[in-house]
Amino acid sequence: MEGGIILEFKANSGAWGTMFGVPCVVADNFLKLATGEQIKVLLYLLRCSGRECSEEDIAANTGVSIQEATDAVLFWQQVNVLTPNQLSSPVQSLSVIQPQTEPVNTPLASENQISVSENPPKQKKIKPVSRKKTWTGTEIEHMKKESADISELFEVAQSYLGILKPAQTDSLIYMHEYLGLKKEVIITLISYCCSIEQKPPNYIEKIANQWAEDNINTLEQAQEEVQRLTSSHEYMNQIMRIFEMKRLAKKQKDFIEQWQNMGMDIEMINYAYEKTLEQINELSFPYINKILVSWHESGFKDIKSVCESENVYSRNNIRKDSRKDDDFDVDMYSICINNYEVI
Repeated sequence: MEGGIILEFKANSGAWGTMFGVPCVVADNFLKLATGEQIKVLLYLLRCSGRECSEEDIAANTGVSIQEATDAVLFWQQVNVLTPNQLSSPVQSLSVIQPQTEPVNTPLASENQISVSENPPKQKKIKPVSRKKTWTGTEIEHMKKESADISELFEVAQSYLGILKPAQTDSLIYMHEYLGLKKEVIITLISYCCSIEQKPPNYIEKIANQWAEDNINTLEQAQEEVQRLTSSHEYMNQIMRIFEMKRLAKKQKDFIEQWQNMGMDIEMINYAYEKTLEQINELSFPYINKILVSWHESGFKDIKSVCESENVYSRNNIRKDSRKDDDFDVDMYSICINNYEVI
């Protein structure tokens, strides 16, 4: 390298004494991804290869907390650097396995890519879990070995969410074992949530709970529901842009859902919004809603039909004498465009 300094080092094994190996994949792929605590735990476990280690032993010898030790062991198991030799103790003797040296790029889920568990191979039945269960890395590895569905679910979920954290692994098991959702349904849900940039476990679980309650538990049902959710999400985002809003309250979301159910397109909502600003000079969901409901009850499906009715309203010039010329009353507006007779 021109203008640079090349430094060469070699390990002074004579001064250090015995040495132990570290998988190349750790240096190649995980020096940036892994935390300092995770690296320390891995080095300690590699040094203790062949011996049983508890979380307390790891914490005491590395300076990390017991929870950090547990999480670090789970991390290295999930990325296939460590694997337990047995399944009897909380943190067992672990051995290094040879993982893939290059990450696997998995595209977004499609019907052809998701294997459907219509006739799954015979597996040992895993006891349904409770909502509050927190799983250790060893327990998760055991479940993955016992259930091909769970193993595939974890693999695909990691391709979407990145290296899984404990809260995410607990959430996956909760949805599969407690809610009883099939793996292809959960994968479809995760794909949708990633498409709208909503990856937190509590957000995914909220939809999963609703799906379980609504008995949405086939790939076809899940895909249909995702289409509905996607349409609703896009509809809501367009309205938020028109109204120049960044967040919506629940009541406001309810109004928008009602408008979509009535078949009101974005152009009509924008027109109702303009009418509202003209009359009260502020955004008001109830006011806009009243206008849209009146249009819906009149059977208006587009701006053209609304404008024609407004022209009739202007020609008839229906007003009560007690009202000022520039007053606008949404109830009177509704009566006129619905061709109701004013008493």
